[in-house]
Amino acid sequence: MSLDQPALFTSAAPERKTTPPPALMASSPLPEALQAFHAHMLAQDFSAYTIKAFDSDLRLLTRFLGPKTAIGNVSSSQLEHFLNFLRYERGVPCKLKSLARRLTTLKVFFSWLAEEAVIPIDPAAPLIHHRVTTPLPHVLSDQEIAQLLAATEKWRYDRQKADARPHLLVTLLLSTGIKKGESMSIALTDIDTSEQNAPTVFIRHESIRQRYKERKLRLPIQFPAVLREYLAQYKPKAKLFECTARNLEYVLDECAKRAGLPPRTVSFEVLRWTSAVRDLREGMDEDALRRKLGLSHITWAETLEKLKKLTAPAL
Repeated sequence: MSLDQPALFTSAAPERKTTPPPALMASSPLPEALQAFHAHMLAQDFSAYTIKAFDSDLRLLTRFLGPKTAIGNVSSSQLEHFLNFLRYERGVPCKLKSLARRLTTLKVFFSWLAEEAVIPIDPAAPLIHHRVTTPLPHVLSDQEIAQLLAATEKWRYDRQKADARPHLLVTLLLSTGIKKGESMSIALTDIDTSEQNAPTVFIRHESIRQRYKERKLRLPIQFPAVLREYLAQYKPKAKLFECTARNLEYVLDECAKRAGLPPRTVSFEVLRWTSAVRDLREGMDEDALRRKLGLSHITWAETLEKLKKLTAPAL
């Protein structure tokens, strides 16, 4: 059974209300600049993860330099000493990837201050970004996808104990590329099968900061039939999956086993990346794919770089 790649539907993000940041000057102390930068990140739809990480990194900088330090007095050498402190003197392990992210924080923060003409010179500009390479994520090949879908389809019609849930889960993840947490949050009312040839699922986020991630995604046209079987077998009352995420991870492990794939090669993350790779290969617009995956522009830059490497033809 082939799985049609879904088209993308997006919902309008709600208007964001933020408290106006205080007016900054070069003489403003670091805590005031952090407050204004936090408001800027919210207004620019930075992801919740990015905001939390940048805030934490800048609080470390404030403690290192002192809360009374004026933002206009921060020098490149002080920032270099700060990074050296994090790497060798803080007494807390600091991986190279974490150090690279903190350098990114400094560059984004001080670049913003310079662009806003709060400070005349960006002290983070001369800092060298030592690139940290991370392994590319694992994705399933077309053959492995075919094996996986064949296995879940067979499980769906098993004469001894038919189970539609594995096929429902795998097709949902392959077609939408949603995260584990998003999968667990799907309510039955979020699924719309009223249009026979265009079933959809609405991905919701309770956090106001993550409302921009809400989106309406197409499901395969075969999904409603599998859904009816699943509902009859499991009888969920409110949520699509009324079990633990760990339970579904066990289901995916068993799917891999039945498909003859190596252990741990089928997971929420693997299917998310596989879905994105398939969409990019089939010509989906890059920004449409970003919105489909619910990623901010900052997170998308690194993700797209990996996707392009994964979709590049083998030499």
